[in-house]
Amino acid sequence: ESGQGGYLWYLKSSGDTRSRFNDYMEMSLVEAEKAAVSGTATANSDVGVAGSEGLFSAIENRGIIATNLLDAAGSEGLTDFDSLLAELDKQGAIEENMLYLNRSANLIFDDILADVSVGSQGGTAYGVFENSEDMALNLGFTGFRRGSYDFYKTDWKYLNDSSTRGMIGDIKGVLIPAGTSSVYDQQVGANVRKPFLHVRYRAGQADDRKLKSWVTGSVGGPTSSNIDKMEINYLSERCLVVQAANNFVLIK
Repeated sequence: ESGQGGYLWYLKSSGDTRSRFNDYMEMSLVEAEKAAVSGTATANSDVGVAGSEGLFSAIENRGIIATNLLDAAGSEGLTDFDSLLAELDKQGAIEENMLYLNRSANLIFDDILADVSVGSQGGTAYGVFENSEDMALNLGFTGFRRGSYDFYKTDWKYLNDSSTRGMIGDIKGVLIPAGTSSVYDQQVGANVRKPFLHVRYRAGQADDRKLKSWVTGSVGGPTSSNIDKMEINYLSERCLVVQAANNFVLIK
């Protein structure tokens, strides 16, 4: 299941559970929010639950919120987008940016760019995409330059899937700056370069908590209890770092 060659025996339920756990962890990095009031310690827990700051929450708290962007195509949509560029100028003015959009916002973007790129004879002139009569017309844009900024856009399945954000439909997309920035790392004691968006996890010489798993019970390995079953435990201690969040944009 993990890509090895040949025929192998494996526990199907274990493989499915691991995949689900990885899905939940990835989703938590996007959706997690800090708890309004941290939970209190109980007999089964030494600490309360403080929550974590996911991508959406970080941009809501420290980034730019665009509520009228990609509502219309044509010159009106381009004017709205130019107003966003003026806001980016006030921040870090990072040249390269990624746009992760839902389907409707992505199509509106294509329409906006197509209106700008209309040929003089009424045909479609998409420049570097080299459309010709011998190939299917490419009506989608993957990258463009506006002002001093380069943008690269793509569909984000997470915003289209009805089992995740697709059913809610409250978020159209996010703009994420590309590249790295210099920050002071307290553990290293020096300035280091880190991507604007990256994941950190707790690890030491004896324990790595990026993804830790162990088996308990009396079946399937070393006997660790008198319970006649096998339980597979998964643990992860990680968080998403949204660095320089004032350069991120949440499109709602």
